[in-house]
Amino acid sequence: MHPKKQFYSIAESAENATFTAQLKIKRSVFTCHLSHADSISAAKEYISKISKENKTATHNCWAYIVGDAGQIFHSSDAGEPSGTAGKPMLNVLKARNITQVAAVVTRHYGGVKLGIRGLIQAYSDAVAAALDAAEKVRLIQAFQVRIQVPYEFNDAFVNQSSRFDAQITGTEYGEQIIHELLVKKDCMPDFQKMLARYENQGIAFL
Repeated sequence: MHPKKQFYSIAESAENATFTAQLKIKRSVFTCHLSHADSISAAKEYISKISKENKTATHNCWAYIVGDAGQIFHSSDAGEPSGTAGKPMLNVLKARNITQVAAVVTRHYGGVKLGIRGLIQAYSDAVAAALDAAEKVRLIQAFQVRIQVPYEFNDAFVNQSSRFDAQITGTEYGEQIIHELLVKKDCMPDFQKMLARYENQGIAFL
């Protein structure tokens, strides 16, 4: 069996941080801006924001990938020769298994033409440099589960749940205890089997 591909994204902060890198190549300045984007609309909003902030630049080329496994992606050369900017940027993101991210490379032309290969290398290197500088996080697919637990079985349930790496994200106390949990996708079948065993013993959790 081959190990499942792990996907990563850019860390998301309360300030919606942008990670940048700047390269100067034959007088042209290439500045890459990276940001977390969990949807197409968020990616487009970020691209529009950076492009407006740099409207005097020669080009604002971009690429984005969204989806928990990078299923949706798009890019634009934004006036550069076809295939020299957007796609190379996208290829760098794909090669590093990056998703839920938007990248914009702003170019200020310095008067020296780089040629097709030079442009491809410049846009690729700008994205790679920004990724090197960015704080990255591994994405984990998980299900949100709501479980009602009798008080007398709560300690046993919490201990058993920890075996499946289930994370309790919230708890309500009433006639019974209600837990909100995040259960990793890979652990969900075994977690459900655990609940079924309890139910077979006459302990109703749901």
